[in-house]
Amino acid sequence: MCRLAAWIGPSIRVEDLILTPSHSLVEQSLAAVESKMAVNGDGYGFAWYANDGRLGIYRDVLPAWGDSNLASLGAMLESGLILAHVRASTYGAVARSNCHPFVSGRWSFMHNGQIADFVRCRRKLEALLPDELYEQRAGITDSELLFLLLLKYGLDKNVSGACAQVLDILNRATASTRQPNRITVVFSNGQQLFALRHATDGKCPGLYSKRSKNGGLVLASEPLDRDSAGWEAVAADSLLSVQLNNELEVGYQPLH
Repeated sequence: MCRLAAWIGPSIRVEDLILTPSHSLVEQSLAAVESKMAVNGDGYGFAWYANDGRLGIYRDVLPAWGDSNLASLGAMLESGLILAHVRASTYGAVARSNCHPFVSGRWSFMHNGQIADFVRCRRKLEALLPDELYEQRAGITDSELLFLLLLKYGLDKNVSGACAQVLDILNRATASTRQPNRITVVFSNGQQLFALRHATDGKCPGLYSKRSKNGGLVLASEPLDRDSAGWEAVAADSLLSVQLNNELEVGYQPLH
């Protein structure tokens, strides 16, 4: 399973999310604690939004700890909205096109988990995509396909509705397999940060949130510091939405 982290709030340096915490995302890429695979070395990436809403992305097939560019980029880039991911592949080769986050228009997206028996159901699910979304598919992962399906079913107009519909489609498409769907996703439209956990066997990949003293909020697969005080598990089967107006607004919405 992969590890991920995200930030929304006042601008911070990318390194403050990925590198400098005591149990940072880079540390988790080498020694994850709450994962079947302690090492997440099959590439990494991060996305960030500029003050004018423009979306930047950096991805590489190198493990996060092995990319000499990361320290320089992390120290120079600042943003109030950052998504970061280190990959442990469950499906798909180690290639930049398979590294998270995935982006489309103003949306950025990352996933930890698996679509059950993806080899068998992949063709059926891809057939649901219209041409303009299928043509955006650069890699072969279940994660990228999940993102494109959310876009197909109305992510721009109704986030919770799109999530509920896609989860229903996945669960019906994989109902005959003994494997579970396990899905933890974090995504953003540049104004809000969203998160969702779901699993057909009740074993959702972990995701925690913590409010920062400077008025922001961080999400992470594992707490980013050794002291887990203040970290709360994100609820399963509800959509977490976070936005920063004059103050942080955090809410849960039931999927329907």
